[in-house]
Amino acid sequence: MTRRRILVGRLFHESHSFSPQITSGEAFETKRGADVLVHAWHSGTTLGGIVKRATAFGYEVVPTISAVAPPGGLVDHRFYVRCRDALISLANEGEYEAIALELHGAMATTELPDADGDLLSRLREAVGPDVPIGIGLDLHAHVTQAMLSSVDICIACKENPHSDVVWCGERVVECLAAILDGTLEPVLTTAKVPMILPGAAETSEGPLAELHARARSFAAAHPEIWDISLFNVYPYADDEGMGQAVVVLTHGSSRLAQTAATELARLFWALRKRFQDDLLTIDQALGLIARESDRRPYVLADMGDRVLAGAPGDSTAIIERALIRADRLRGAIPVTDPTSVEAAAKAGIGAQVTLAIGGRMTPGFAPLTVSGVVAKISDGRFVIAGPFGAGEETSLGRTAVLVLDDRLSIMLTSKPGFTHDPAAFASQGIDVADQDFVVVKSGYHYKLNFAGIGTPLGVATPGIGYYTPRMLRWKRARFWPEHEVPEPEIRVIAYGSDNSPSA
Repeated sequence: MTRRRILVGRLFHESHSFSPQITSGEAFETKRGADVLVHAWHSGTTLGGIVKRATAFGYEVVPTISAVAPPGGLVDHRFYVRCRDALISLANEGEYEAIALELHGAMATTELPDADGDLLSRLREAVGPDVPIGIGLDLHAHVTQAMLSSVDICIACKENPHSDVVWCGERVVECLAAILDGTLEPVLTTAKVPMILPGAAETSEGPLAELHARARSFAAAHPEIWDISLFNVYPYADDEGMGQAVVVLTHGSSRLAQTAATELARLFWALRKRFQDDLLTIDQALGLIARESDRRPYVLADMGDRVLAGAPGDSTAIIERALIRADRLRGAIPVTDPTSVEAAAKAGIGAQVTLAIGGRMTPGFAPLTVSGVVAKISDGRFVIAGPFGAGEETSLGRTAVLVLDDRLSIMLTSKPGFTHDPAAFASQGIDVADQDFVVVKSGYHYKLNFAGIGTPLGVATPGIGYYTPRMLRWKRARFWPEHEVPEPEIRVIAYGSDNSPSA
């Protein structure tokens, strides 16, 4: 019996339309051929879930390309085109029963606001209408008509922090298998409301917990519903049609899917004013650390400068406040600053240096002049411990550790990197357990990877990684609360087996 062949790949980036930095090809960890499968098999990613589940079904898994980078500015269009064309070329080279991809769903390039839609529409054109295509997306995707009209399966992870990304990949493959077996005739039904989430973005509590509970009850009560995905659009995209999206996957067309999509979309709008955070100021956070020493080390989420939200990671705001305190708290803080890395490397380990660090990338920031000792120089490479992103090889770029006042370890990095994981600090000789606090450029996922290691604290900090009304100027998008938006009329669109939308 001939084994079914499934083509797999990943092109993953969350692109900040207002970052001054272009995300070049050098920012991506790119693998091709057999390396894609070897890496995916050991990774805690959606692609890992795809590969493992397809293998368990006995499919022949054929790799294309895997390219992933930390969130950041718009992707260099030429690099994107090379990746896109490489993937489509491989799809054209053989015959496949199905295609399964991991995408973020909010990738934009220097020329395209919807790169994922471009990729998928071109892929569909290349392979024709009869090959099922399934995508596993981040729940912060900007889901577009170009995407949904090109695929048969579209499933998001359901949790933030993203503890279920492997499951997402597994579910994509299970649905593709059902199509091939003739037990699923997929229809995707979607509804949107023009709003972002200004806060309260965790799914385990608050309004999102209520929305997901309602979605689960719909799915549990009606077997024709195979999946309901709630997409909390990445707010720093800039494209038409941005909003909270509901995508319902059913076996065949279903009025129930329209009912579920409409009700959940309306519930987003009804709950909109509850999407607010209650963050500590920097001084409040440092004061808490000083007072409640039994909960150390603390892990401070630098919300405004979150690399995991696309910010450059060059803020020195927490460093500045920590230095002036008399209680001499010990901490470790990452700062993106390739210029200072080179200066530290030139001076050498053990050298006493005075540097103007950080503040060179984010509009409105300024460098902070500090004096310290160069403690380490490295290539910045490490493997994420997880669980989020477990097994992923990644890099901070060339990295220098500068120790200030014999108590603050400043991790100067050449690239904005994944610091939501303790391995980032360990790779630079920093023992998190020896610190009173560490700073991460993450708002949510660090809670998974630092669980049992440190006490999480969300901190209100400046930067382009946290929504502040009227700070940025969207050219294409219109949404609440940035713009005056009337009560929306919910429009439901169904994408059927012929991949064409119908209202």
